[in-house]
Amino acid sequence: MSSTSAENDYVHIDRQSPAVYQAQIAVAKAIRHEAREAGFDRRFVELVNVRVSQINRCAYCLDVHVAASLAAGETQQRLAVLPAWRETTLFSDREVAALTLAESVTNLPDAHSQEADYAFARRFLSAQEMSAVSWIAVTMNAFNRISIVSHHPVRPTN
Repeated sequence: MSSTSAENDYVHIDRQSPAVYQAQIAVAKAIRHEAREAGFDRRFVELVNVRVSQINRCAYCLDVHVAASLAAGETQQRLAVLPAWRETTLFSDREVAALTLAESVTNLPDAHSQEADYAFARRFLSAQEMSAVSWIAVTMNAFNRISIVSHHPVRPTN
């Protein structure tokens, strides 16, 4: 998006309601703890964050979470093919299950598809892992919407 005077008219809801945004950050912190308790490292969490942000087309969150993913040890190759992850063998069964569940949480498909996604994920993830992945996706969806509604800009890096 190019910078325009209209862009400046958008309300950054995170800045307008900082207490609410801080509560959202606290939720994200609790979910990171839950993810660790479920056995997911930062790289795994960021992989889910990136995929959810791709689906939602949140440029700001992609900018933030691709960098965080790389910093957590994710490879450029896996990030490059993430939109087509089903067409590769680069992801473990556990990651495939998590990506399937995260996409289902994000897209909210029809009941039959959602049940199939859930049943597939359940084959590879425990109840604790299913909960953690679902919460990661729910929270990333919320942050995507905060950034999209607020029109958070992506700034060029040097």
